[in-house]
Amino acid sequence: MPPIISVENLSKKYILRHQKQERYTTLRDVLANGAKRFTNRLIHPFAALENDSTHEEFWALKDVSFDIQQGDRVGVIGRNGAGKSTLLKILSRITEPTSGRASIKGRVASLLEVGTGFHPELTGRENIYLNGAILGMSKAEIKSKFDEIVAFADVEKFLDTPVKRYSSGMYVRLAFSVAAHLEPDILIVDEVLAVGDAQFQKKCLGKMEEVGNDGRTVLFVSHNMASIQKLCGNGILLRDGGLSDVGAIEKVIELYLSDSSLIGKESIGDMPRARHDYGLVAKFTNVSPVNGNGKKVVSFKSGEDIAFDLEIKAFEKVDGLSIVFGLDTYMDYRITTVLSEEAGSLFSADKDSLISINLKLPNLHLKPGVYSVTLGIRRNKLALDHVVRVISFEVNEISTNNKDHDSAKYGDLLTESLWRLL
Repeated sequence: MPPIISVENLSKKYILRHQKQERYTTLRDVLANGAKRFTNRLIHPFAALENDSTHEEFWALKDVSFDIQQGDRVGVIGRNGAGKSTLLKILSRITEPTSGRASIKGRVASLLEVGTGFHPELTGRENIYLNGAILGMSKAEIKSKFDEIVAFADVEKFLDTPVKRYSSGMYVRLAFSVAAHLEPDILIVDEVLAVGDAQFQKKCLGKMEEVGNDGRTVLFVSHNMASIQKLCGNGILLRDGGLSDVGAIEKVIELYLSDSSLIGKESIGDMPRARHDYGLVAKFTNVSPVNGNGKKVVSFKSGEDIAFDLEIKAFEKVDGLSIVFGLDTYMDYRITTVLSEEAGSLFSADKDSLISINLKLPNLHLKPGVYSVTLGIRRNKLALDHVVRVISFEVNEISTNNKDHDSAKYGDLLTESLWRLL
């Protein structure tokens, strides 16, 4: 059976312009430079114009090829800047590739960002009919689905209000409902669902699963690996604009999370922080997993001691710092959270000094796989720093006694137990 989507050597190039700027420009400089350029054009009318900018080529996609069959539910994953959104825009016919081709059979409904496909001056009702017409549906077909769309989006009270007055959540609810209910052959959804609340996200995942079960094709981009694994059977992994892997979703997710750029990462000073409003007091600058001998490693055996060397920089004199350590599976399920203050350990530092801390988790029986660490700093229960998925590590071998537990049904933490008759 021929694929419903066939991508061959797809590439997309952008030209980035960098404006040349001086450190400090006065009004006198602006007037003088303008006069100089004008005079030069009078004296040398055919000379090339002086260029105040430089150009750089950026390949958002480079030689990407894959096939997708009808009815497949495919998760597209990769780090920020990997080319996911560019790929979906090409498949949605929003932008043209620089080279290569994408062959698509059937009508496509896409939801790539808040506002896609809606006219802000039209009402919700009018936009439903407009989107249906764009998809090639007759008025009778749209009308037969109208009540379902409105009920799913839960926007009955605002149906005759211009969508420019909708909140971002209402906008996404209606846009997704239109895209999913007007029976496209291919449904493309980007990370935009993150705008909605948890209950609506759950509804959306259920609807996409239903669409796939009806024999239609779904492409889904998300950084939530649990959602990707639950919905999708296959995955596409992009890395720096190139295709890294295509295949079963479990294999693709594990490859993504075991990427060398994630595992064993040490310097974290420039990593994005979760938002907080307490000023720059202290933050993590380095973290590395180490074995029992203090040697840096990227993997452990199940059942052995797991330890981490942490480094914190204090920007003012502080005391009473509590460290929060969260351990997650590669599917973003929390296994455990430990707080230094609960173990009786609070830390102090002078201004512009570094604190080096070792955290040891003895005899940690984890199932083989990839795990990630989230770190936080608190003082008087106020968050001073919070870095999510700061580092990943592997557990690559299970202890002999627990080898029969190497199965999803047993869970990820293989706890020791003691039994006795009463």
